[in-house]
Amino acid sequence: LPCTHSGTGRCYMTSQNHGFAVDTKTMPKNWKVLFTNENDKTNEGIIHESLPFFSVQFHPEHTAGPTDLECLFDVFIDAVRLNKNKSPCVVDAMITERLTFVPKVHERPKKVLILGSGGLSIGQAGEFDYSGSQGVKAMQEEKIQTVLINPNIATVQTSKGLADKVYFLPITPEYVEQVIKAERPTGVLLTFGGQTALNCGVELQKSKVFEKYNVTVLGTPIQSIVDTEDRKIFAEKINAIGEKVAPSAAVSSVEEALAAALQIGYPVMARSAFSLGGLGSGFANNEEELRTLAHQALSHSEQLIIDKSLKGWKEVEYEVVRDAFDNCITVCNMENVDPLGIHTGESIVVAPSQTLSNKDYYMLRNTAIKVIRHFGIVGECNIQYALNPNSEEFYIIEVNARLSRSSALASKATGYPLAYVAAKLALGIPLPKIKNSVTGVTTACFEPSLDYCVVKIPRWDLAKFNRVSTKIGSSMKSVGEVMAIGRNFEEAFQKALRMVDENVNGFDPNIKDVNENELREPTDKRMFVLAAALKKGYSIDKLYELTKIDRWFLQKLKNIIDYYNDLETVSCGSITHEILKKAKQIGFSDKQIAAAIKSTELAVRKLREELHITPFVKQIDTVAAEWPATTNYLYLTYNGSAHDLDFPGDLVMVLGSGVYRIGSSVEFDWCAVGCLRELKNQGKKTIMVNYNPETVSTDYDMSDRLYFEEISFEVVMDIYNIEVPNGVILC
Repeated sequence: LPCTHSGTGRCYMTSQNHGFAVDTKTMPKNWKVLFTNENDKTNEGIIHESLPFFSVQFHPEHTAGPTDLECLFDVFIDAVRLNKNKSPCVVDAMITERLTFVPKVHERPKKVLILGSGGLSIGQAGEFDYSGSQGVKAMQEEKIQTVLINPNIATVQTSKGLADKVYFLPITPEYVEQVIKAERPTGVLLTFGGQTALNCGVELQKSKVFEKYNVTVLGTPIQSIVDTEDRKIFAEKINAIGEKVAPSAAVSSVEEALAAALQIGYPVMARSAFSLGGLGSGFANNEEELRTLAHQALSHSEQLIIDKSLKGWKEVEYEVVRDAFDNCITVCNMENVDPLGIHTGESIVVAPSQTLSNKDYYMLRNTAIKVIRHFGIVGECNIQYALNPNSEEFYIIEVNARLSRSSALASKATGYPLAYVAAKLALGIPLPKIKNSVTGVTTACFEPSLDYCVVKIPRWDLAKFNRVSTKIGSSMKSVGEVMAIGRNFEEAFQKALRMVDENVNGFDPNIKDVNENELREPTDKRMFVLAAALKKGYSIDKLYELTKIDRWFLQKLKNIIDYYNDLETVSCGSITHEILKKAKQIGFSDKQIAAAIKSTELAVRKLREELHITPFVKQIDTVAAEWPATTNYLYLTYNGSAHDLDFPGDLVMVLGSGVYRIGSSVEFDWCAVGCLRELKNQGKKTIMVNYNPETVSTDYDMSDRLYFEEISFEVVMDIYNIEVPNGVILC
């Protein structure tokens, strides 16, 4: 054989007569080598002479890479052994045999019942309108009749023309059984309606309603859902595959909770099982705090989980997809800017992860695939990790065997339609047979490549309530979220801050005063306290000690404040092309620049246009330009040199409602979608401008062009000047 290096980083080999030896010239020094000879005697170390070959196993200590097809190396070893023994060897057949997986095939349903999520609540909002709508679309494509149960009138999925039948009834076992009895569906989808639908489905399975009416649960089996939701079973299942969950105990009374905390050691985190948005959870530093917390949590659930506190560790998420034929891919990995201790729905999240090493990334990816296979999940799954920032130690925090808010974010961040694909997979369709609807050419069995940075920031409306604590933690308080896209972190982060609150110019150091307590104990305004601290001269190390936010993110935030300080030394008359362009490239708005140089937004805009500093339109294509994209899923950036597409004109621009807040929610997305549909019926081509990842209007197949951008004077005018639409409609 010629000198070979396997793609997975497992070995280097040369042939020498009829045996094999390590090629020590090309082998990395830090690799450990184990040889097993024909007599099954293991020799450890670097072997220079040829040995009779039986098997070779290499253990790279500092390498990383995907191990999905590592089994093909074993096929190679088997082929060599058979060849040496003069036995017949058909490599194609050996590969096919090794990769064949026999799925549990169920009969294709003719009518499917979809459970919605019901009324909106903290932790369960418009993202399930988006996922349910995608599920209905997928079923319609497969010519399957759909019956939807959802009492929420302000949703797109309950609109006329989507599902074949809609029941405005509560998502409770009693009402769902009545619908099953009347409609006689042959299949049911439980993972498109959040925790409400899951809990209802589990109850129906326990009471044998599905069995009574011969209804098949499509996609992830009920037992897998229970295994991930019941914390005790979950810990046992994870330990069974050699992975770790944080030391924890499942209890059902306050006294049991106190005993478990003594065994684990304070501080601890307490949280309810089968609950939504971290309801009833929190951290306890002593017995008194835990007693109070346990009383609250047990009012929401029969089971309480006491976890070892991992406050300060990194929190990382992976969105994983698996089909009935055991094909697995990771669609998106996301990293929380805030350390562990804050619910992921309350955290600022970045995709793709920015501070993981290559080894960390693949270590967590390989574990995610191992976990989804072990639980037998078919469809989409979210897995959350706690990663020690000072080592490679990690724990699995949670596995959500359903679509979630993170799924909606991952779908919009990558352009990969997770809910649509999950619905197809639930029918037993394999991933390679589902088309990638963005490129129109490749299959859905691929992992998206991102050549941009996405930042998600939650929206809180705590000021609208009296006597409500502004501290954020393990229980959700946010009512919505925004998503910004840029070519670097600074650009996307500043865009996102403006999207959350139209009265904010960006990462502004003048909004809040420095308060070290707010840096230690996060509030909804902590980022602005951080901006003030950076402007006041706090060091990166000092801020890391206070916040435990990774130093990489703190340095990026410092870059923004440093440039803000530089801008304050410049006047409107002396600002140069280079200074203005650099400001735009790291996310400064015209209004933000104007505030720094003591000018006005219109004056800065006029100067920018005179200097020909205008944004470029870039396309999200899921494959980092390896294939041409067929959908126009767009964003603006100043970090570019050309537009990704042409602008033929003759379109109508529709402005969405932006972030959900108290008093403005999913009902305005219903308005925007209704508007887009009617324009399409009248033969008009449309442009949608919105930045809310939880919405149906930001589905790229709802409009001819989707701009995931700010709804501000500056950005809307930039898009208007580029596209030159026939008119604008405000929803």
